[in-house]
Amino acid sequence: MSSSSSLKVAVLGAAGGIGQPLSMLLKLSPHVDELSCYDIQGTPGVAADLSHIPTKSQVSGFVPSPGSWPPRGNEGLGEALAGASVVVIPAGVPRKPGMTRDDLFNTNASIVKQLVEGCAEYCPDAMLAIISNPVNSTVPIAAEVLKAKGVYNPKKLCGVTTLDVIRANTFVGNHMGVDPSTIDVTVIGGHAGITILPLFSRVPGFSASPEALEVMTVRTQFGGDEVVKAKAGSGSATLSMAYAGYLFTENVLKGLKGEKITQCSFVESSITDSPFFASPCEFGPSGVEKILDFGELTPYEKAWFDKMMPDLKTQIQKGVDFATK
Repeated sequence: MSSSSSLKVAVLGAAGGIGQPLSMLLKLSPHVDELSCYDIQGTPGVAADLSHIPTKSQVSGFVPSPGSWPPRGNEGLGEALAGASVVVIPAGVPRKPGMTRDDLFNTNASIVKQLVEGCAEYCPDAMLAIISNPVNSTVPIAAEVLKAKGVYNPKKLCGVTTLDVIRANTFVGNHMGVDPSTIDVTVIGGHAGITILPLFSRVPGFSASPEALEVMTVRTQFGGDEVVKAKAGSGSATLSMAYAGYLFTENVLKGLKGEKITQCSFVESSITDSPFFASPCEFGPSGVEKILDFGELTPYEKAWFDKMMPDLKTQIQKGVDFATK
């Protein structure tokens, strides 16, 4: 890994709907020294375009190496990843109306498996931030790939659930009539539908009728559907997801530089009986340094918790089974 004084971030899937705005936000980050953009096509153009933005980071763009005989590894991916401190993976296909995150499974599972194999080979010490859905399954896939290559470090593998947090912040801020940027809702569980559990009861000054609480909870769980529907077949949440991915990566970088940062993330965890779970985590120079317990739940939250756990475990196992078949 590059020294903490010089940080390289690689974005895999950088020419896509999330990847382009995410790469642009990372180009603006004062914590990024080198930004590496990789995708199956279009990344040299994305990188050339970003390179004109006057910030300190150097930008490069890579596509897969053309096939050769004798076969060589994917040198494009190798160059993109070499020396990376953080790898953010938004690669994959977006959701279309009527698709669940699970329908995406087969395509995105294969893409994540392939890219994480590259990470295991070219930057085994990097922090991996997985955005590709279904996160509840793609993070366990990544873990199995890294284990098989002998380079798995649970402190260095995260599923990005920050979009659930910023949606919850927005909805509760609007409900309370306060600036949503001042709110930080703890969101636990996973990153799909009912596995997303926002703990609104923890927000100072929050009160709501049972009906309003239900509406906000379900809207946080299914906010993605709202965007898929509004985009009418042209894609899913890309801009808000890019912002969430940027916030998450920025916090990881601050942690690597020695700042103590707490943010929610979907990680290997023993605080419940689910092998992976999203909860507040302390980030630092070695990655996820501490997984924090989420404390007492209200009866309303406990009901959702009990409802989600079987689903979450099933989705995790689906990823494990895919990676180990």
